[in-house]
Amino acid sequence: MINFQHCPPTVAWNVGLFILLDFYAISVYSVLTEIIDMTLTPIQQRFVLHWGEMGSRWGISRTVAQIHALLYLSPAPLDAEEIADTLSVARSNVSTSIKELLGWGIVKTVHVLGDRRDHFEAMSDVWEMFRIIVDERKRRETDPTLSLLREITRDPSLQTKAELHTKQRLESMLSFFELMSTWCDQTRRIPTPVVVRLLKMGDKIAKLARLG
Repeated sequence: MINFQHCPPTVAWNVGLFILLDFYAISVYSVLTEIIDMTLTPIQQRFVLHWGEMGSRWGISRTVAQIHALLYLSPAPLDAEEIADTLSVARSNVSTSIKELLGWGIVKTVHVLGDRRDHFEAMSDVWEMFRIIVDERKRRETDPTLSLLREITRDPSLQTKAELHTKQRLESMLSFFELMSTWCDQTRRIPTPVVVRLLKMGDKIAKLARLG
């Protein structure tokens, strides 16, 4: 216990200020901890579980999809330990899943003042998020398929009469993939607000196309 009566005024003031600031810092830290405590409500649990199921159907790890859903719903960035505790998954599983989400570009690392741990938050713009997902799936799935189709349809062995049926089928698929790939690339250059307006037009676009 410090006896301020025997301390010079300057020292006593500095020590008192230090104690006050330290108490304030602890109080602020406690408040922040309460704010970012992510205890899921029943509605949030339903969404996280459903997003995990949908992820597995899309070929994505259930845990990856659940973590993405949790971060999307969280009002503040979460660190790996908070994610692991909230979803009751292994810390190592969280780290692997976060790396995948960072690779997709729909989650980013952020830093919280006074905390050296990495925190993570999901993209909040739903339209941009799904456009990034489409871009990434195109890069991972469509582009390699398109490259393969272009390569094998040029293969001399496919030009024989025996391969005529195979050639026709592959060229038909190549035509489809090229058209869809071009459409995706062109659509990506259109600003999101314009895409939203076009989608809201619905069958009006089809009517305009028929008039053209």
